[in-house]
Amino acid sequence: MTCENKATSDVRENLPSALRRLTTADEVESTVGLPASAVMLKQISALDEGCRTVLARCPIAAFGYRDADGTSRTTFIGGTPGFVRVHSPTRISFSLPEPGDPHGPVSFFFLLPGVGEILRVNGSVAARKGAETTVDIAEAYVHCAQAVLRSRLWQPPAPAESVAPAASAAEFAGDGPLRRPGVAEFLAAAPFLALSTWDGSGGSDTSPRGDRQEVARILDGRTLVVPDRKGNKRADTLHNLLADDRLSFAALVPGRTGVLHVRGRGAITDDPALLETMALRGMPPHLALLIDVEHAEVTGSDAVARSRLWTPGAHVDRGAVPDLMALAGEHLAAGSAAAEGGPPAFLLKAVGAIPGMARLLRLVMNRAYRSGLRKEGYEDVEPGAGSRRRGFFVRRRAADDGGTGAGATEKPLRAVRIAELRRETPSAVTLVLEDAGKDLEPFDFRPGQFFTLVADIDGRPVRRAYSASSAPGSARLEVTVKHVEGGRFSTHVHRSLRAGDRLAVRGPSGSFHTEPQLPDAPDAPDEIVLVAAGSGVTPMMSMIRSRLAVRQGRDRIALLYSSRSADEIIFADELTRLAKDNPDRLTVTHVLTGRDGRLDADGVRRWVTGLSPAAGAHYYTCGPGPLMDAVQGVLTGLGVPDELVHQERYTSGADTQAVAATAPQEMTVEEDGRPVGTVVVEPGQTLLDAGLAAGLPMPYSCTVGNCGDCMVRLRAGEITQNEPNCLTPQQRADGYVLTCVGCPLSKVTLDIADQ
Repeated sequence: MTCENKATSDVRENLPSALRRLTTADEVESTVGLPASAVMLKQISALDEGCRTVLARCPIAAFGYRDADGTSRTTFIGGTPGFVRVHSPTRISFSLPEPGDPHGPVSFFFLLPGVGEILRVNGSVAARKGAETTVDIAEAYVHCAQAVLRSRLWQPPAPAESVAPAASAAEFAGDGPLRRPGVAEFLAAAPFLALSTWDGSGGSDTSPRGDRQEVARILDGRTLVVPDRKGNKRADTLHNLLADDRLSFAALVPGRTGVLHVRGRGAITDDPALLETMALRGMPPHLALLIDVEHAEVTGSDAVARSRLWTPGAHVDRGAVPDLMALAGEHLAAGSAAAEGGPPAFLLKAVGAIPGMARLLRLVMNRAYRSGLRKEGYEDVEPGAGSRRRGFFVRRRAADDGGTGAGATEKPLRAVRIAELRRETPSAVTLVLEDAGKDLEPFDFRPGQFFTLVADIDGRPVRRAYSASSAPGSARLEVTVKHVEGGRFSTHVHRSLRAGDRLAVRGPSGSFHTEPQLPDAPDAPDEIVLVAAGSGVTPMMSMIRSRLAVRQGRDRIALLYSSRSADEIIFADELTRLAKDNPDRLTVTHVLTGRDGRLDADGVRRWVTGLSPAAGAHYYTCGPGPLMDAVQGVLTGLGVPDELVHQERYTSGADTQAVAATAPQEMTVEEDGRPVGTVVVEPGQTLLDAGLAAGLPMPYSCTVGNCGDCMVRLRAGEITQNEPNCLTPQQRADGYVLTCVGCPLSKVTLDIADQ
């Protein structure tokens, strides 16, 4: 046990009731002091152009709010730059994709990766529709860089193995929420948090807290202590707690995509013995917050994962945003113009307009940051490249700028718009997609392949894989979506999407396809036999359309198609027309389960033997598992070689969720046995999401368990994965898993090359 841990342990014996509490504003101000008038004048009541530019470039924000029942919550929102929509200088909206229903006063702070200063915004909820939350703004101002600098938030994160916590749940006394899985370990590694409090007059405040070591330290199973070091003396958090002791916070560990959510009740202490345990180079904080924890939980954060905060190249471009200290100066001038007794506004504006003044101000502030933090006991605080222009930047290792980050492993998305929605059956609709821009490029793929569609649903990107039903080479791509009860994406398609709406696609993907019937493809079979059920006809339709469009008179296509009823036959009219127009090339046999019963092995065998296919015919089947197994058994019994049989299994599309571990788990990724990287997979996060967020070269395509492109070998550990998926029994037996639907139950090792 270190000296510091021993001192903290000695204090624990007298916690929490014996510690002195501060209960009045006079007591707080006698310790903290009063803020300078300039600090209070830099608030503005509406977003100016500088604030709007920051919001347009900001990928993530901390958000504090209370539910209708008064429960305090702090979380991180966003995921991509510009996630906040600015409707007017006093109104913004954003998506809050979580169960919480914010009411009343709310507060934010917006983080720009690589920048020390923070933009803080306070307001109140004006409207809530689904996940979309609209907020009326009451005030905005720039917060100093001290919390970010103390925490080294933008420093390249240490490798996962060196982030191993110095404390665990076994090292402190008492039961309570802090003993939940992963909580103590997360706190031991977390240098930064967003802390939300509320005052007694309808105001909210979410402020950053950072420390060189863990920012919140465990005293017992339900008690945390957070040091309160010197700042700008506003002390909003401290004054709020005197009026309302309910609080919440969300903590970050650089390099991880999880967030620790905590809520409870807070008090202020100046107990010398406790403060001494948090001293840096012999200098203790002037106060500390004691938190009686009511709830603590580590969860995966979609906003943090999508923001890629710690991947190479994540820092915002130097000239893309204003220097936030210069922006604070503009706010001070605006505040002075409206206040009495402050610095003359015209003088502040005149000084700010002097050429080079912004650069000089940045130099002065960087020097002030360095001096102030060293007086608190912090060492090696140095501005990095670019700090003179736009903020206090931390140095990055040279290797970071040339490494392979998430951007190098992510397959590109293609922005498309819906040109047309065509109703095929009461439960199936075809989306006709084209490029969202002016230039319409063709969609090249092989008939039978699929594309992954990405839509923003309730503030989160949702991905589903759908086979192309159109022929390749056109500037329009058609995918046909059947509504599935409980299917989040299919429900969104059928109920919400309209012509003109935008989506994104990735692909093509998949090995289930025919070869093009072209002169340069002499090995393409002259005869194909297709068996489909339900929406399994969609890749078959692409095959039929593309083959009938070329090489007239040479090939033969036979389709056996099972549907529930005549009303549910997808492409019914077109199939009838094509068969009539091409009687020597296409035959279509329908099985209606409501009339004929379920298509079984005997029915398949009678149909295939009646066709008398050529010896070199290829067989393509797509549908639910029982039908696929029946077809495979029939073809094997008829002596059809395995290399002539092609299968595409599809899942129901409903949102089934595997039972994941409740604690973070370590994942090591190897390639041919050589280590590639080690990351932490958060509760509820997939192996693929964790790997991509860390910039690892993870193979993938559909992200929903349909294509098999993300299949890797599990070398060690245990996982669980959503069912059904595309893995064959033999692949499972050989130790393969799908990272896109797999979650770890223990420490795991994957080999991405052994596919």
